[in-house]
Amino acid sequence: MWEHASFDSPMAFEDLDMHGVPLARCGNGDDKMEMEVAVVNGPIQGYICVVGSFFAMFSTFGWLNSLGLFQTYYEETLLATYSASEISWIFTFQFFLMFAGGAFFGRIIDTYGTRWVSMPCAILMTASIALMSLSTKYHQIFLSQALGFGLGSAGLFSCCMISTAQWFHKRKALALGIVAAGSGTGGIVHPIYLHMLIDKVGFASAVRWSALIIGITSTIAVLLMKTRLPPKKWDHDACFIDLSLLKQLPFTLYCIGTFLVLWGLLAPWNYLPSMAITHGFSQNMAVYSIVTLNAGSVLGRVVPPYLADSLGRFNVLSVISLLAGILFLTFWLSLEITNNSTHAQILAFGAVYGFASGAWITLIFPCCADLGSVKTLGQRFGVYQVVGGLAALTGLPIQGALISQDGGKFTHLIIFSGVCVMAGAGVLCFACMSGLGKSGSRFRG
Repeated sequence: MWEHASFDSPMAFEDLDMHGVPLARCGNGDDKMEMEVAVVNGPIQGYICVVGSFFAMFSTFGWLNSLGLFQTYYEETLLATYSASEISWIFTFQFFLMFAGGAFFGRIIDTYGTRWVSMPCAILMTASIALMSLSTKYHQIFLSQALGFGLGSAGLFSCCMISTAQWFHKRKALALGIVAAGSGTGGIVHPIYLHMLIDKVGFASAVRWSALIIGITSTIAVLLMKTRLPPKKWDHDACFIDLSLLKQLPFTLYCIGTFLVLWGLLAPWNYLPSMAITHGFSQNMAVYSIVTLNAGSVLGRVVPPYLADSLGRFNVLSVISLLAGILFLTFWLSLEITNNSTHAQILAFGAVYGFASGAWITLIFPCCADLGSVKTLGQRFGVYQVVGGLAALTGLPIQGALISQDGGKFTHLIIFSGVCVMAGAGVLCFACMSGLGKSGSRFRG
């Protein structure tokens, strides 16, 4: 029955490693049970999981993609006495928890599936945003928006990445790209309605409406997401963070490259609206710099991953990394040092950079999934997400401090971020050669 299995549909066959070598054989025991479950569930369950995961990303990273709106609002109203660097810790801690939380949630999802993680995390997310509407001081906002929402979104984010990656192989990047498009879609929708509602009903009521939307979309995600592999017994000998994975040179290089890229990649997502205001944008217009950036990211989260499934995932990731660094050091830098930059030019940068950064964020997880067996996907994602979380935790505050050091300008921030992204791109290219050079399919994902 396996002869007719297609790589174009959700997995109904044995796992493959990064070189296409089977990791599990038909036989008895857990491998046989795993394949039988896949056949019984059928292809439709994989596509249903993609829909649920799309709403999970809409609720987590999609809402977090509104950070530029919150950064600007906090600087001018609620937290006007705090510096940009101090305010950025709210969002950078969110990023840290969303990434690093995979180290804890990944192993639970590997063992028990998504339901026991996604349900409590969806409740925590909704409750945290509701409490955020009552917050007026820095520590209150930090506890609700950074800690509470960050923890809840970490679990839901891990569920959608792991469950979708289990269902697909050949079209894994495309499937995860469609899922990640939920992030860009949320990044368009959330800032627009939040900005409109803040003007009409105030910040607190606007955030409460946001809690309702997050509650509905995260519930849809909980109901539709499902892992392909059946639940198994808890392995008391296994570690939440399997540092032995770092003994594998390609994976270690991949983690280092990711860290360097993420150190600079997030800068426009947080600081582009503030930079736009210094170049003559009104408050209302500055919000649309984030909307434009997210609109570009929607296309970037689908088209490059689609091409990556045929051209090689690591190939496309390497090119996109280099493109992002070039955009920093040419396009964005030239806009900052030129006094007569137009609105159209800044919005154009947002759209083009959104395309590149959206593609990069989408491709890193299918490439990481290709570096080992699907059965240990949660643990591998866990280690990888801790590395990404540490980069996110430190990157934005460093960039905020560079703004203050540069007298309120963004030149030093842009140079620092561009150099980090370019250096990371070089390490990722080397990781590609190191991991794939022995297989006879060099530079192929």
